[in-house]
Amino acid sequence: MRITPRRGRLVVATAMAAVLGLASPAWAAPSTTSVTATPQSAEVGDAVQLAATIDCTGDPSGGLGVTFFDGSDLLDTVPVNANGLASYSASFTTVGSHTITAAYNGNDDCDASNSTTTVQITSTPTPPGPPNPGFCLLACGGLIGFNVGKIHNPVNIYKH
Repeated sequence: MRITPRRGRLVVATAMAAVLGLASPAWAAPSTTSVTATPQSAEVGDAVQLAATIDCTGDPSGGLGVTFFDGSDLLDTVPVNANGLASYSASFTTVGSHTITAAYNGNDDCDASNSTTTVQITSTPTPPGPPNPGFCLLACGGLIGFNVGKIHNPVNIYKH
């Protein structure tokens, strides 16, 4: 096929019409996103419930939902329900402050938006160890004799 100037204009016009036909004819409404973490402070490995609320005059459900990030690390992408809510349960393996971002990806009715919150993660406390057997070995029928009121514990000497 030989393209003449007239046919060239037709090909360009057809391509532009196809591209414009893919663009959304309606403007999406602005949206706002808020994110919460419950609890705001937790220990390593504990569950933290992340919740994003999308406010939009259109229907925020559908589309790609909400993507949760811990700093630049992707946690997960979850759907948004008809009430504009998306939630995700996370647990963290590192101590410190974690900046959580909830990024609403938008849809045909609502523009994208995002919000951040902070979760403070602390180390798991070390459980107390077993009691020190030293005193009991010495005093509880051990090597030291003592008297307390009517209780008498003589020195125990083991004979072999």
